Parts: sequence; structure tokens; C-alpha cells
Amino acid sequence: MESPNGKNTPPVPASAAAPAPAANPHDLEIKDALVIFSPIWEDLESHYGREHLRFPKEIILLGGAPGAGKGTNTDFIARTRGLTCEPVVMSALLDTPEMKRIKDAGNMIGDREVLAVLLRELLKPEYRDGVILDGFPRTKVQVECLKMLFEKMVQLRREFYATPLAIHFRHPVIQIVVLFIDEKESVARQLKRGLETKMHNEEVRRTGHGVMLEERATDFDDKLARRRYRVFKEQTWDALLSLKDIFHYHLINAQVPIAEVEQNIVGELEYQSSLELDPSTFDRLRTLPLASEIVVHARQELVRRLDHYELTQPELFQRVVNLIGKKIMPIVMRHALSGHANINSEDPVLNEPDALAMFIDIFSERGFHAVVDVHRIEVPDCFDQATGKITCRVKKVYRTIIRFKGSEIRRG
Repeated sequence: MESPNGKNTPPVPASAAAPAPAANPHDLEIKDALVIFSPIWEDLESHYGREHLRFPKEIILLGGAPGAGKGTNTDFIARTRGLTCEPVVMSALLDTPEMKRIKDAGNMIGDREVLAVLLRELLKPEYRDGVILDGFPRTKVQVECLKMLFEKMVQLRREFYATPLAIHFRHPVIQIVVLFIDEKESVARQLKRGLETKMHNEEVRRTGHGVMLEERATDFDDKLARRRYRVFKEQTWDALLSLKDIFHYHLINAQVPIAEVEQNIVGELEYQSSLELDPSTFDRLRTLPLASEIVVHARQELVRRLDHYELTQPELFQRVVNLIGKKIMPIVMRHALSGHANINSEDPVLNEPDALAMFIDIFSERGFHAVVDVHRIEVPDCFDQATGKITCRVKKVYRTIIRFKGSEIRRG
């Protein structure tokens, strides 16, 4: 080989020509996760059968800074999403006799044990509609395992979609909810909790009544409390944040008063049909307007209709106004205290085309909520003595429910 300066140089072995590229940390995490996930999944298939691998329709991954109020807000989150099952708390799940034996033997509870215990737990029937999962994932390998689980859930849905078992493999939804407070607030809340716990336990010891609460070392030491917060930011926070572009992510400001926290939760987790329905179900329903879309221009539409009645059908419009003013409104006024009146009418004007629409719109314009139900009643009209046949006529009765804000009476 000749160098640029014209001198011969010994050939360089291919293996030494350039250093081997460094392994991508993310690729290593995926590889580690696959080594853990694959045998666990194969074991589940072997033990339960694929048709019984029925995971929750919705999984809410709940994370939060120390003192952010996960325990306080978990029940509210469950009610907001209509979940009746208890949350799956990883710390409690890993406190089983089996896990204690691992720890007593001097071994760490690793990602493999965590995932194996969790997947079996999630197969329980009580979690079918949805579950809150507290404390997972906490490592980057667990994050990759979660992605693999979601892929398996999607595969199962596709596999059983056109079978009688389809209802057990619905469109899966994974949501991430993070309750966030800053370090200063977290430390203050941890130390406050420690003080309250200490006072409570002293009272239990003194009186012999009540249940002792767990005293965490981090709740009594400023430095430990700060360290716990930083561990959350470096591990749990990063693990959940890495899923932001894959699953539905909700960052809840938990530093405000509890009422505002609940408002923030409702605002983030309110029902979204495009997120929760199976795509085919959503496509079938999407042609129907949403209530929120209808009410946006409801006032303008009401004005347009009333003006249209006046311009195109003034005589019928006046007859409906007369009916309301002379026959209906006197009854409504007698119910001013309750704000609720039930009125039946057989007035023939309501049989006219468009009259009923005018009737309801007029009440709406005046600030009332009117609902009309048409009842058809057969009334004997004549009797044929020769045949004994009774001929009936149909009578229409318009049953109207009118609601409005009633008067308040102060009682001394």
C-alpha cells in the first residue's frame, strides 16, 4: 500500500482499521427487555392459552412526585374513569410471601420478577374494563416490556376480532398520568407527613386505640426527602416521559389546592370517543353530531327558526302564541315556586305541521325547557248494534313537561 507521501506502508488489518461502533444503549434495553418478556409471555400462553390472555381494556399508569398526592387522588381518578376495581400498587404486589423469600435470600427483585407478577395480576377478571397501575414502569427495561405488552394486546385483538371472543379483546388504551409538584413543595409535604404520622402513632401508643402508620425515614430527614425527589425525577419521571410520544400522556399540576387538582384531572381524563372506542365503532358513529357541536350555535339557530316562522307562517305562528299565552302560561305561572309543570293539551292547533316545533322553540326563547310527548288514545266513537262492533277514533294528547328555575322561599 502506498501512502500519500509515496512511501510504502504495511497494510492495516480490517479488524483494526476502525474501532467497533459503540452499542446503542436503547438497543441494549430492547434486547434485555426481549430476553425478559419472551419467556414470560410464552409461559402465560402455555398456562392460560391465548384465548384467555384477556388484559384490561384500559391501563392508567399513575406516577407522581413524593408528596404529590397519589394516594389522595387515586380514588378520584378511578371515579372519573368509572373504574370500580382496586388499583394495582406494585409495592404491595411485590410484598407477597414469594417476593419476600427472594429478598430474604439476599436477592434483588429485578425486572423479570416484577413483570411476571404484574402480567399474571392484570389477567384477573376484575380488571377487564380498566385498572390504575401505580409504580410501573420504573426502569427503561420495564418501559420496553410495556411496549411489548401493548403490541401483544393489539395482536390478540386482531386475531380474535372476527370471532365470538372479540368482546374480550377490545381496542386497548394505555394512559399515563403524572401528578407533578416541584422539589420545594415535595420536601415540605414529606416532612409534614412525617410530623403528622409521628403525632398519630404517639397517640395510638398512648391510648391503645387506632392503627399505627408507617414511618418512612425520608419523611423525617430533609436530605433524604430531597434525595427521594431526585430519584423520582431521574428514574420514574424519565421512564414515564419516554412513553409520551407512544401513549396518551397527562401531566397534572398537583401543587394547587385539592379542588383544583380534581378539576385538572377531570379536564385531562374526560371521555374521548376517538381515544376509547374501537376505530370501526368510532367510524360508524362519527357522522352523528356531538352534543357540544349542536349547542355551539344553538342560540343563533333558535333565532333563525323563530324569524323564519314569522316570515313564512305568521298566521300559524300567532295561533301557537295564543295557545301558549291563554291556556298554557296560566298553568305554568301557578307552578312558579316549584319550577315544574306537567300539562296535557288536545288543542287542534298542535296537529298542524310545524306547530309543535314552534311550540317548543317559543318556550326555549322565553327561558323554559319544554319537552312534548304525543300520546295516541283510542276512544269509542260508535257502536253497531247489529254486529256488536265498536268503532274507535284516535285522540291525540300532547303531554308537555315544562321546567324552569323556580322561586326560592326564605323560611324563618
